[in-house]
Amino acid sequence: MAHLRVERSASAATVEAYGRDLDRYCSYLGEVRLDGVTQARIEQFRADLMASGLAASSVARTLSAVRGLHRFALLEGWAADDPTAQVRPPRPGRRLPKALTVDQVEALITATGQDLTARALVELLYGTGARVSEVLNLDLDDLGLEDSGPGRAARAALADRSWVRVIGKGDKERVIPMGACARAAVEQYLVRERPGRVLRGRGTAALLVGRRGRRLSRQAAFELVRAAGEAIGQPDTTPHRLRHSFATHLLQGGADIRVVQELLGHASVTTTQLYTKVTPDHLREVFAAAHPRARQATSATTGAAQASANT
Repeated sequence: MAHLRVERSASAATVEAYGRDLDRYCSYLGEVRLDGVTQARIEQFRADLMASGLAASSVARTLSAVRGLHRFALLEGWAADDPTAQVRPPRPGRRLPKALTVDQVEALITATGQDLTARALVELLYGTGARVSEVLNLDLDDLGLEDSGPGRAARAALADRSWVRVIGKGDKERVIPMGACARAAVEQYLVRERPGRVLRGRGTAALLVGRRGRRLSRQAAFELVRAAGEAIGQPDTTPHRLRHSFATHLLQGGADIRVVQELLGHASVTTTQLYTKVTPDHLREVFAAAHPRARQATSATTGAAQASANT
């Protein structure tokens, strides 16, 4: 675990997840030395995980942690070989992300009511597409709310230059533009709600602060989003669903997939391409409007239908 934290620079969430998976693995092995573990034993562990009803994606993640442990043992000289080398994880099905509609997002934001922390959280999640961990780790210094004066015109002109700086997976930094709506929600929260909350604690640089004056927790963030989702009849709404919605709506609006990849912080465009499968109706509309043969086919079909009706 120290190797993951220090040498691999894994995030706190990754280290925690690996710890849980390896606890499960070590409990399964019992009193066995790592150099005595066989490929057959690991394959049986995989089979038992699948039989327990665990999702294929969770089994794959657990086996990734197991593989990392045995590779580390090999490098450290604790074992002569790696028994995981030929063990293949199950291939999880590519589930399409569930995106909210634009109207549902607007209703969700309205449902936060007078809770300015909840509104700022939802606006940031949807307005930047950042992961919930990235949003919760934001400090005040990570905000760029550029302004040149008290005038309304100056503020309006510079609203599109607002941004946030987030640290993503692998400690990779990226800067994400923040739209006018997200900026307004954050500024309201900073002026009207955050100061009172900070006074209840010992002071913090965190942007989003909970009721006790400390950095807003992951659990509290999920609860705020879930409560707003329930209010609009979408109880399965999560912070990650807002990230899905951000990507889907950008692509629907004509954004280049490479730009969306950069905004989301995906290492590979293949991951981003998953969002293009969310909107087949939109793809058909674009195809029908842009492809010359599609337009001709549509015209022919319409003409035939009209002739049939006249007959």
